[in-house]
Amino acid sequence: MNKLPEYSKSYLALRNGQDKPQIWVAFKGIIYDVTESRLWKNGKHYEHWAGQDLTDELKDAPHSDQVFAKFEVVGRLV
Repeated sequence: MNKLPEYSKSYLALRNGQDKPQIWVAFKGIIYDVTESRLWKNGKHYEHWAGQDLTDELKDAPHSDQVFAKFEVVGRLV
């Protein structure tokens, strides 16, 4: 994964399903495209918003980090 494009937090923030059509989230420095997920429609998943780093929020989720395995990796958060 070292050859992945690098994106800033401000770039990620625009991929929130509102400002741009892409819906991205970051976890542990990796950015995932969740655009096609029915659970992330309009950039919101329960009380979580897309376009941000969800690393600290996963501890409150009813699932493990394995949930990210089904989504395309689009870059690294720098």
